[in-house]
Amino acid sequence: MFNLTKLEHTLRLQPHLLTLPLNEAIKGELERLFVDKVIAKLGLCVSVYDIESIDGGFIFPNEGAPTYTVKFRLIIFRPFVGEIISATLKESNADGLRLSLGFFDDIYIPELLMPEPSQAEPDPENKGQVKWTWLFNDEKYLIDGVDEIRFRVQNIKFPEIPKVQIDTKPFAPMEIIGSLVSEGGLGPVSWWV
Repeated sequence: MFNLTKLEHTLRLQPHLLTLPLNEAIKGELERLFVDKVIAKLGLCVSVYDIESIDGGFIFPNEGAPTYTVKFRLIIFRPFVGEIISATLKESNADGLRLSLGFFDDIYIPELLMPEPSQAEPDPENKGQVKWTWLFNDEKYLIDGVDEIRFRVQNIKFPEIPKVQIDTKPFAPMEIIGSLVSEGGLGPVSWWV
């Protein structure tokens, strides 16, 4: 779920940061640039793990700030396909479920990857919302958001940034597609107690 990734970046350090120790100033700038951001094809940056080397410190003409080449490692969140993860229900609609890990909310379980047979029923408490139920041995098992939901990672997408926002849904630079089908143990934890 979490990976250590080595990167190299050319960093211009603002003059007001030169009062700090060099490692501390550079780590702060790297955190400002990378933490809580998705790097395409890598994943969501969680933290700067360490700095391996700092080279340079040159001040280029008309710049007034030193430029360093920094080699460092980041802790990246990117689950692998087939991994089983527990999350909480964020939203339920006719298209499927949207789950959250607390720090990452773009996990989707589409209708096609719900357990068979499943159905969406209108939620009497929340207008416009639906609740999903799984029908098994003439009993209904509800996905209501009370329990954590275990799912298997089917796919990880890094969509291209749209030039024009057409949808009302905010753009997600990384999406995880999950599945609740194919084996026991997936779905709300209370189903399997």
